[in-house]
Amino acid sequence: MGLHRSIALVPTRPLELIRLERAVIGYRTPLLPPLDLAVRAGSTLGVLGPNGAGKTALLKSLLGLLPLFGGRRVLPLGRAPRVGYVPQRDRLDMSWPLTVLDVVLMGRANLVGPIKRYGARDRSAACAALQEIGIGDLGDRPLHALSGGQHQKVLIARAIAADPELLVLDEPTSAMDPAAERMLLDLVQRLKAAHNLSVALVTHQLTAIAGFATDVALIDHERGLFEVGPAEQMLDPEKLGRLYGREVRVAKVGGRTAIVVDGEGGPP
Repeated sequence: MGLHRSIALVPTRPLELIRLERAVIGYRTPLLPPLDLAVRAGSTLGVLGPNGAGKTALLKSLLGLLPLFGGRRVLPLGRAPRVGYVPQRDRLDMSWPLTVLDVVLMGRANLVGPIKRYGARDRSAACAALQEIGIGDLGDRPLHALSGGQHQKVLIARAIAADPELLVLDEPTSAMDPAAERMLLDLVQRLKAAHNLSVALVTHQLTAIAGFATDVALIDHERGLFEVGPAEQMLDPEKLGRLYGREVRVAKVGGRTAIVVDGEGGPP
């Protein structure tokens, strides 16, 4: 008699964390026709568009923070992924006597249950996040005493303290000078690699996205425009020119892709 060996089937990791199917997004009224979008495990999704194009609405719809007018939001994991979210505008009340560590501990809220009592493990995770971001010495500093760049790093540390599978950042470099922007996006890349994260990022830094994103979504509700695909296909001069209404040049500089939008200040 021959030997028969049983083979255990090991479940593979789902290819997608979140998927929008025929989704109609918007606030009081729909912004765009039905759209499809997925965040793949291990990917970096760059979301590009002019100011007021609907980028934040798209992120909030992905996260389930904004109800859909139509279509559906699918969770291939069978649950919502753990998310670290860095919003475009943080709503923390600066009049409250919050320290940096207090804010980063908020990232642990979904992990400690309804009572929201933080233990030694939570404090350790928050301190580790601060160290990883490079601001470990600021834990006791009042939030209102921080610079803009430091404040943004605190919000990223809060997101990392949540032990996320998906890191979502809505224009994390707004109001920063170019050098600080580059450093912050380099930090996000390091965090992605260190924590095996998926990333969804809204930014105007087209050159940075060219070297970082695996997928890119182009959105502008005023033009009725939404398109998503691999970064190398989406970061096309003609596509970007239609998106921003300006001439766009794409060139290779020192082995890296540089993207320049004609006109002062880059993309609107």
